[in-house]
Amino acid sequence: MNRQAKCKTPRRPPPKKPPNSQKDPVGVYLRVRPLVAEDEECCIEVISSTTVQLHAPEGLKVNRNGEYRETQYSFKKVFGVSISQMELFEHVAKPLVVDLINGKNGLLFTYGVTGSGKTFTMTGSPGQGGLLPRSLDMIFNSVGPFQAKKYVFKTDDKNGMEIQCEVDALLERQRRENSLIVPKTPSSRHPTFRDPEIGDMLKPEEAFKADGVDEDSSYSVFVSYIEIYNNYIYDLLEETQEDAIKPKAPQSKILREDQNHNMYVAGCMEVEVKSAEEAFQVFWRGQKKRKVANTRLNRESSRSHSVFIIKLAQAPLDADGDNILQDKNQVSVSQLCLVDLAGSERTGRTGAEGTRIREAGNINQSLLNLRTCIEILRENQMCGTNKMVPYRDSKVTHLFKNYFDGEGKVRMVVCVNPKADDYEETLLVMRFAEMTQEVEVARPVDRPICGFTPGRRNRNQAFKEELSHRLEERGGPIDRDGFSPVNGIVLSLPPLPSCELTDPNDEITLPRLIEALQNRQRIRQMMIEEYNRAAIMMKSMLQELDSNLISKENLIHEHNGRLVEKDKVIHSNKTEIERLEKKNKMQEHKIDILQKTTKIYEDDKRSLQQELETRAHRMQRELSEKRRMEQRMQGMVSDTQHKWEKECERRVNAMQLEMQNKLWVKDEKLKQLKAIVTESKTPGRPDPPPRQPQRPSREERPPTKRSASPSPLPTTTPVRPLHRRSRSAGAEKWVDHKPSSSLDLGTVLQPVIPNAIQVSTPNEKALSKCDRYVLTHQEVASDGEIQTKLIKGEVIKTRGGGQAVQFTDIETLKQELATVQSRKRKSSEGRSGDQTDGPWTDVETRCSVALEMKAGSNMGPGFEHHGITKRRKP
Repeated sequence: MNRQAKCKTPRRPPPKKPPNSQKDPVGVYLRVRPLVAEDEECCIEVISSTTVQLHAPEGLKVNRNGEYRETQYSFKKVFGVSISQMELFEHVAKPLVVDLINGKNGLLFTYGVTGSGKTFTMTGSPGQGGLLPRSLDMIFNSVGPFQAKKYVFKTDDKNGMEIQCEVDALLERQRRENSLIVPKTPSSRHPTFRDPEIGDMLKPEEAFKADGVDEDSSYSVFVSYIEIYNNYIYDLLEETQEDAIKPKAPQSKILREDQNHNMYVAGCMEVEVKSAEEAFQVFWRGQKKRKVANTRLNRESSRSHSVFIIKLAQAPLDADGDNILQDKNQVSVSQLCLVDLAGSERTGRTGAEGTRIREAGNINQSLLNLRTCIEILRENQMCGTNKMVPYRDSKVTHLFKNYFDGEGKVRMVVCVNPKADDYEETLLVMRFAEMTQEVEVARPVDRPICGFTPGRRNRNQAFKEELSHRLEERGGPIDRDGFSPVNGIVLSLPPLPSCELTDPNDEITLPRLIEALQNRQRIRQMMIEEYNRAAIMMKSMLQELDSNLISKENLIHEHNGRLVEKDKVIHSNKTEIERLEKKNKMQEHKIDILQKTTKIYEDDKRSLQQELETRAHRMQRELSEKRRMEQRMQGMVSDTQHKWEKECERRVNAMQLEMQNKLWVKDEKLKQLKAIVTESKTPGRPDPPPRQPQRPSREERPPTKRSASPSPLPTTTPVRPLHRRSRSAGAEKWVDHKPSSSLDLGTVLQPVIPNAIQVSTPNEKALSKCDRYVLTHQEVASDGEIQTKLIKGEVIKTRGGGQAVQFTDIETLKQELATVQSRKRKSSEGRSGDQTDGPWTDVETRCSVALEMKAGSNMGPGFEHHGITKRRKP
């Protein structure tokens, strides 16, 4: 058996709304709060009725150059510090109340930083009522005479409204009055506390009343009051049983969507009120439950967003103008939301701790989500994009998404505090408010007309009054209500006398009865004639009304034709205005782009000028440094020249001394040769053995070709290891660096380096494998001979991961030739074969070699000390 596939619930199509291309921008108004202290610094200046200018306070650098910049912001209207609550209501909230009575929705919220006067603007104080009590007063002044009886309109649980007949409404009233709980006595902790009344808020001369109220409809007002605290919704009018031992925490509410895709708070209590005083008492009952706290900036700072919702239900009367039409589809429900947003704040300034920090974070996050939604709406409208607006990220934006989608007018009152401490927060509020003005909301559509004859309530009331007046003139009794002509006719006839006959000869009862019947017949005939006359008169009046109606219909038709022409002209004018507005917006956008580009260019120009000045200063410093360097180099050249002159003079003196010594040695040789020759010529002495060819002297040898010594290796900064490996741990490996240009001098002692890697050019690979390093370097000594130096060092690791060589020792190898060969001669005793040393064979003479100094001595490795041959006594 195949299992049936599980299908998804089909998406409910949105309700069809009449297309409306007309849009209105969000109305943004600015209200400036007066300063607490007169000598306090002010950073806001009202320039005109629509423009303000912000001044940076003293000590605050707006940009990197430290220049003060003044910024202007424009609004629909700016209210200064001297504006009254009544003038503010007349410009801001009165049009929304008129739309509410005409069946249109409205949203009004206050926005600003903490302590800027939002709650005072919305609620007010005794004698200075805010927007909320004045709105309630205007609503009941307008629809008060046309209100339905209580519980005729009844709310359901799905954001809808039902209608009950008067009998059901009467039973509902009795049931609720009998089930009312006796209110508890107020707490004795505040014996002098009294809830404010709306009469204390408003003055009689400040009352407003809407014009054009539909008198053929019945109205009923419902109010609800909620707060959004830490992104949770709580009902402030919910009646809970207080338990002193174990208090019950309030339950949060959820948002739902009704069949018309409008958002509402599920399970929220809606109270039907019949007067402004009753509505304001309900508001104050919820106001006492609102979350407030004392901070460093505000003594009673709102810790939640409060939403006061006024619902106005209206339904037309029937054709007779007597009862409400029992048709749910004819019920129209409009609502006005008055929102007091919590102020954005910085925890560093408010000194918030613990719970206050979490509350401030949630408040700032919800306001940030509101700003994000406004920015995306503006971008979609101006750039033609279709980005998703994140209404669901916050309860505030999710609850009022229908207003931004075209369900009513949206207005915002921005409250600012002009003191210098709030300058940075006020600047952000101004930017957000100016951006909000660019968002357009679709204009709400007027509700359809029910189709009944207008003025039926007044005609029904006039008919009842006329009928009651005529019955009173006849002298007949009427009922207590005075609206039942049937009862009036029955009670106006004279009563019948007694008809009981006790005597056959009674001649009084029958004539009296006959007379009473004749009187009743006469009165009946008079009433019939009066009725006929009234019917004829009514007929003539109806004919006259029909003729007047026809003439008025013709006049209305003519006026409608004119209105159609005017509408065409208005439509063409509106089209032209929209085109010009779009062109104006485009030009403003271009101007804004050009201003930003100009600003960028100015900033670049300023930065380039600063860079040019910096480079000029640097060039001047380099030139001066170059001059100082030239002077220093000239001094060093002169010092070096003087030093080399002294060195050359010293070397010349040494060479002269050496040459004198050589001449003296040659003289001694010549003397010895002469003595030998003289002795050889003595008779009886054998000839000396033939002399072996002497090795040419250093002066006679051709100069050998000397190679240039290689340049020393560049050294880097060595890094001393923390623990050096002991030499006894293993054999050391050497890098034997012998350049290819080195010559083999054939010295007697040659270095033997075991376990070495011979290289002609050192590299990193060879150095990483060895511990020691030796460089074979050849150079010309001071006497003109080539000498070999063995420069030894240790290979160590550097911080960069490479190898470095630290030189520790220098060993010099040098080869010298003896200037005079040692020779043997016969002894003076005449013993043949025995040879004795002559004066030239002295040790000092034969061992005239160079003494090389060790590394680290005061004398350099090239310094030589030549021994001077002793002169023997004869």
